[in-house]
Amino acid sequence: MHVLILGGTGEARSLAELLAGQALRVTTSLAGRVAAPRLPPGEVRIGGFGGADGLAAWLREQAVDAVVDATHPFAGTISFNAARAAAATRVPLLALRRPGWVPGEGDDWHEADSLEHAASLLPALGRRVFLTTGRMGLAAFAGLDELWFLVRSVDAPEAPHPARMEVLLDRGPFSLAGERELLRRHRVDVLVTKDSGGAATAPKLTAAREAGVPVVVVRRPGVPEGVTVAEGVEEAARWVAGRGCGA
Repeated sequence: MHVLILGGTGEARSLAELLAGQALRVTTSLAGRVAAPRLPPGEVRIGGFGGADGLAAWLREQAVDAVVDATHPFAGTISFNAARAAAATRVPLLALRRPGWVPGEGDDWHEADSLEHAASLLPALGRRVFLTTGRMGLAAFAGLDELWFLVRSVDAPEAPHPARMEVLLDRGPFSLAGERELLRRHRVDVLVTKDSGGAATAPKLTAAREAGVPVVVVRRPGVPEGVTVAEGVEEAARWVAGRGCGA
C-alpha cells in the first residue's frame, strides 16, 4: 500500500516516522522552497506536481492508496489542488492540521485577513516590527518606509521587501528566554505572525504578552470543503490504518 504525505511541517515528519516501521510504502512530497529541508524517513519527492491535474496523474502513476495533506496551514494552493486531485482519482484524503492559537488573558491581538491587511494595521500599532511570517509575502510590507522590520526566516528573503529591514536567519523551535531577549534587544513594539499553531514558534506570543507588545495575527485559510481533518499525528496514523494502509 502506498501513502503520500504532502509535507514540509514537523507533523509531516512525525507521521512519516510513525508509519516508517509499518508494512507500507510512504512517500513525502516537499515543495522545495527551503534550501536544506529536514528530510523524513521513507521516500522523498521534492518539487511541484503541476497543479491538480499533475497531482492526479502522479497519484495514478504511483498507485497511491491514501493522501495526507500535512502541509503548512497557510499552504492553501496545494491543499485545494490535493482536494481536486483526490476527488478526480477517488483516493482518500485527510488534512492534518495542528490547532490554531487562542489568545489568553493579557494578550493584545489584532486579527488580519491577509498579509496586506496586517500591513495596513501596523502604522497605528508600532514602529519596530518583528515580522515572523516567513520570507514569502514580504512585498505586502515593502511600502512601509517609516517602519523598521526584524524579519525572521529559514532562508534569506528576496526583493521586494521593506526598505528598513534586518534579517535573522533561524529555524524553530524557539525558547521563551530567547524570544524575550530578541524583543528586548531589538526594542520591538509590535509582532506580526500567521496563525500557524503548534508549540515550536508559540513562545514569541508569550514573550509579547509579557512585554505588552501588540500582536497582529493573520488568520489561516480554511480547509477545502468536504475534506476530513485530523488535529494530531496519532489521529492521522489511525486514519491511515483505517484505509487498510497500516497495522
